[in-house]
Amino acid sequence: MPIRLIIHGGAWSIPDEMDEAHRGGVRNALMTVYPKLQKGMSALDAVELAVNLLEEDPTFDAGRGAFLNEKGEIELDAIIIDGATLSFGAVAAVQNLLHPVSLARKIMEETEHSMLVGQGAQAFAQRIGFETLEPQALLTDRELAYYHQINKDPDFKPHHPFEPLPSDTVGAVAMDHLGNLAAATSTGGTPRKMAGRVGDSPIIGAGAYADNESGAVSTTGWGEAIMKVLLSKTVCDKMLHMKAHQAAKEGIDILHKKGKGFGGVIGINTLGDYAFAYNTEKMAWGWMDENNEAQVRIR
Repeated sequence: MPIRLIIHGGAWSIPDEMDEAHRGGVRNALMTVYPKLQKGMSALDAVELAVNLLEEDPTFDAGRGAFLNEKGEIELDAIIIDGATLSFGAVAAVQNLLHPVSLARKIMEETEHSMLVGQGAQAFAQRIGFETLEPQALLTDRELAYYHQINKDPDFKPHHPFEPLPSDTVGAVAMDHLGNLAAATSTGGTPRKMAGRVGDSPIIGAGAYADNESGAVSTTGWGEAIMKVLLSKTVCDKMLHMKAHQAAKEGIDILHKKGKGFGGVIGINTLGDYAFAYNTEKMAWGWMDENNEAQVRIR
C-alpha cells in the first residue's frame, strides 16, 4: 500500500506575519514523521507523533500556545482514531498537559471508555503518570496579550469570520504500509470561550474520523458548525462514492450551506489519495508527495 501523511495547522484568517511559522511547523512534522512511516511505523503512531510535534510548537492553538478561555485558563481537547478497528480515544477540557492527544490514546487503549473530560480526565492522567505542567508552561506572551486585548471588549465574539486571528487546531491523517488509516486532532478551542466549552475536535465524526473501508479525515474551523454536519464522517462517507478531493469539497459545501460555518478538512481515502478543502481565507496544511518531498501550503 502507498504510505501517506497529510497534516493541518488550522484554518481561518491567519495573520500574514504568522504564515512562515505555520509553514515551518507543518513542514517539521511532515519531515520528522514520514521517514518513520517509511520504516514501518503504524498510522496510529504516526498521527500521534505528528500532533505531538504541533502541540509542542507555540505557533498553534494546541498544547503550548493555546487560546485562553474567559477565565484566563487553557482548556484542551483532542481525539485519536484507529481506522482498522474504529476504536477512538478523546479528552475534553483538560488543563496543564502538553499532549492531550497522547492522553486520548491512553484512554482508548487502557480503559473501557472512549472519552474522559475535565477532572476525571485529569485524575486519569495523574494516575498513569502524565506530567502535569504549571499553567505558565503552556502560555505564550502572544496569547496572554491577546487575552488582555479582548477580555474587556463587550463586542468580541469567539466566532468572528475572517478577523485577523488564528484558529489553529492541528490534525494529522496517515496511511501505513499495511493500508491502515488513522486520524488525530488537537486544539485549545476558541479565544475567550466559556469555561467548559467543547468544540468539534474531540467529537467522533466531527473533529476526526477514520475507517479503513472509506477513509480518514481531520477537521479545523468553527466547531459549533462542524458538529452540526459531522463533517469528518460526512467526508469519509462521500469518499465511498467519489474521488477524495471532491468528497472534501462537497463536505465543505455542506458545512457552509447547512451548517452556516467555515472551516477546512484534510483526509486520505482507501486508495491513498489525498483530500483537502476549506472555505476560510487560509488553511495551513501539507502532505508528502510521490517524490518524498513535503508540499506545504497556507492558501
